[in-house]
Amino acid sequence: MKSPETPSAAESARSDEPAGSAVSGRVRRFSRGERWVHRVTAVLMGLCVVTAACLYVPQLAELVGRRALVVVVHEWSGLLLPVPVLVGLASRAFRADLRLLNRFGAHDRVWLRSALRRDARAASRPAGKFNAGQKTYAAWIAGATLVMLGTGLMMWFTHLTPLVWRTSATFVHDWLALTIGIVLAGHIGMALADPEARRGMRTGSVSGEWAKREHSLWRP
Repeated sequence: MKSPETPSAAESARSDEPAGSAVSGRVRRFSRGERWVHRVTAVLMGLCVVTAACLYVPQLAELVGRRALVVVVHEWSGLLLPVPVLVGLASRAFRADLRLLNRFGAHDRVWLRSALRRDARAASRPAGKFNAGQKTYAAWIAGATLVMLGTGLMMWFTHLTPLVWRTSATFVHDWLALTIGIVLAGHIGMALADPEARRGMRTGSVSGEWAKREHSLWRP
C-alpha cells in the first residue's frame, strides 16, 4: 500500500477525492459498473466457498453428491474470479476508487486505533470515502484471491510442478480457504449491521447524513 509523503489528516482527506454528487439528500457513492463488479465477484466468491464446503465437509458432500460437477464449478468459478475486476478497470469510477483504496493516511491510523480500542464513536473514526477497515479488507482479499488462484492452478495442472510444490500448494489453499470463509462471514455480518451501506451498494447512493457521520472526510 502507498502512504502519502506528508501523513497529515488534512492531506489524507484531500486524497479521498470527490466521487459523486448529492441529489435530494442522497449522495452518489458507486457507479452502475462498480456495483456490477461487486455483484459478479460476490457470486463467484460465493460459488467458490459453497463448492469448497461441499468438497471438504463429508455431510455436505453426501447431501449434494455429483462430486465431479462440484469440482468443475469450483475450478471455473475460481479461475473466473479476477475477471470482473479486470473488466471493471475500463470504468473511470472504478479506477478512481481503487486508487482511494490503495492510499493509507494518518486518519486511517486513527481509525484503526479506535477500532482496536472498540471505540465506536463516529468522531473517533475519521474516514474518507473508504474507512481503514474497508481498505485493509480490500487489500487482504485481493492478495488472498491471487494466492488461491496460484495454488489452485498448481493443484489443477498437476504436470506443471513437482510433487512437493503441489503438496505445499494444497496445504496453503485449504487453510487459506478456511480463513477466507471466516473473513467473508465477518464482512457479510458488518454489511447486515449497516442497512445504509447495503443500500449504497445496491442503488449507488447513500443518505447525506450517513455519509457525514460514517465518512466525515469524504467530500462528494
